[in-house]
Amino acid sequence: MVEAGDWTDNLLDSWAAIQQGFDVGPYQVTARISRISLHIANHQAEVFGRFGLNRGDVGVLSALRIAGPPYQLSPTRLFKGLMLSSAGITSRLDRLERRGLVRRTRDPNDRRGVLVELTAEGRSVLEQAVQANTAAEHQLVADLGPAELETLAVLLKKVLAGLETQGDRNS
Repeated sequence: MVEAGDWTDNLLDSWAAIQQGFDVGPYQVTARISRISLHIANHQAEVFGRFGLNRGDVGVLSALRIAGPPYQLSPTRLFKGLMLSSAGITSRLDRLERRGLVRRTRDPNDRRGVLVELTAEGRSVLEQAVQANTAAEHQLVADLGPAELETLAVLLKKVLAGLETQGDRNS
């Protein structure tokens, strides 16, 4: 079954018409991934916003949650793991701490160090937000069957692994 043209097809057809020999092949994928990314970001912003969170907040809370008990990490581990700047993580932690979702404590193994800890309230809010988002994520891929979903996941993992390997080489 051939799918009807979409916004990306129209854009690429227009480019091909004005630029002879324009290779649209890679754009068939990357333009769609970019548009999908925007849809995902918008859905997540809406869902997480219901809990007073943004996607970055959920990233911090999730990193602490998956660290396991006692749900603590240093700010350095957080900003490196989340690919944020030191200033970026500080402002995010300030906001989350004001809401009582995280707390900063002294690192018992480093008297100059600080640990960020997920509070019980933070854990509860995170779990509610993730549960609500799970339903939204299912909706985003509802048109795919289980085999299609698995194939797409494998292909995207391959693309991402290649990009991250290149990034490691360029760092």
